[in-house]
Amino acid sequence: MTTDEILTILGRVAASVGWTVVSVLIFYGGARLYDLLDPIDYRAEIERGNVAAGIKMAAVTLALAAIVIMAVAT
Repeated sequence: MTTDEILTILGRVAASVGWTVVSVLIFYGGARLYDLLDPIDYRAEIERGNVAAGIKMAAVTLALAAIVIMAVAT
């Protein structure tokens, strides 16, 4: 392998790690924003065994993941 090939590979790895960090931060920010805007404490409800709260949080998580994927992909 030449030096240019190694630098290209390292650049791609760094870009992948960077986009992963950006995606996690966007996802976390979206989850926190949803948690702040919705008055229901879903964590407490899920701990009490409320299945509906768990399903709603799963749906919110999937929706946020889809938004983050599309934002990063474009």
